[in-house]
Amino acid sequence: MTGLTSEERDLLAPVERATILARTLDWAAINSGTGHIEGLAAMARQLAEAFAVLPGEVRLVDPAPVDKVDSQGHAREVVHGRHLVLSVRPQAQRRVILTGHMDTVYPADHPFQTCRWLDENRLNGPGTADMKGGLSLMLAGLAAYERSGATLGYDVLINSDEETGSLSSAALIAELAQGKLAALTYEPALPGGQMARARPGSGNYAVVVHGRAAHAGRNPEEGRNAVLAAGDLALRLAAMRRPGLSVNPARIEGGAPNNTVPDLAILHFNMRPATPELAAEAQADIRTAVAEVSAAHDVHMHVHGHVSRPPKAISAGTEALYGMVSKAAADLGQPMSWKDTGGVCDGNNIAACGIPVLDTMGALGGSIHSPDEFLLADSLDARARLTALVLRRLDRHGVLPA
Repeated sequence: MTGLTSEERDLLAPVERATILARTLDWAAINSGTGHIEGLAAMARQLAEAFAVLPGEVRLVDPAPVDKVDSQGHAREVVHGRHLVLSVRPQAQRRVILTGHMDTVYPADHPFQTCRWLDENRLNGPGTADMKGGLSLMLAGLAAYERSGATLGYDVLINSDEETGSLSSAALIAELAQGKLAALTYEPALPGGQMARARPGSGNYAVVVHGRAAHAGRNPEEGRNAVLAAGDLALRLAAMRRPGLSVNPARIEGGAPNNTVPDLAILHFNMRPATPELAAEAQADIRTAVAEVSAAHDVHMHVHGHVSRPPKAISAGTEALYGMVSKAAADLGQPMSWKDTGGVCDGNNIAACGIPVLDTMGALGGSIHSPDEFLLADSLDARARLTALVLRRLDRHGVLPA
């Protein structure tokens, strides 16, 4: 840590791993799968109590309404947990936003519910890397920053639905991102400290296909097979793949008994465009494919969904932010690099607001979204120090072009 001033060394000295790790273990013991509303409520209470040590107002915000197509082809409202917002020095002229999520991909009945040590540094557990370790170190970094005569204002947003696309928190993300100098998001970095650079966009869709039922033996020609039409559409969507665009037909629901021409099917698919232009082109291609398949099979189709995660491009401001953070990491003895990735997160939404964002500021770890998920314990205090140092340098100097 040769690049630090004496004041910066004093700022970072109190940061210690044990407290951050203990908090991570406590939070990982709470199941907060996106659909587990009671678990999310318990997690939100824990977070509200923990973040209340910072000099700001903590509030819980109700989720925006979200519909999802069910197995019968009907749009039903999906219940989500509340989102946590902390506002510190809201009147400050220079402000940043820090974001994370309290939900995990593990539902209440998933067998992966406890933590265990794989070795002296690797902790295997649900949400340890993604991202309860990240939330815990974010808090430690903010607490350290506040000891430095802090003047920078900031909002902290911890949503309850990131793992399913942040549909109930997207408007809140956009509202809080406006006017910010920069954004830090606490998704996990890779074990070597590699950070995410550009990201594609992402959209989840459900196409409801209504055909006509008929007896499969007596009068099949009078039926209109919804499953067959959904399969035809799936093949056409898969054929849309090209450089910068992936389309993944994932599931077909519906159908009927073997002796009946099925009159209902629901095709679910995901689309990931690398640029807004590709997103617009793909949207037009989807409309064309739906119209052609509807006519060919004499069925009715309704498309539900959109690109909810805009593509994350790298602006000059983002380059400057990364340069500043990577310099701080180097001064702390933490090697850092970044590369483009195929994943998406709330950093996509923030970047779409024109705000420079670095979205892998969390714990180092791997195998996320699986029972093999792990974090590296020594990254907890290291990344907390990085957060504190980055905020102090933003406060004292700023890094971004006017």
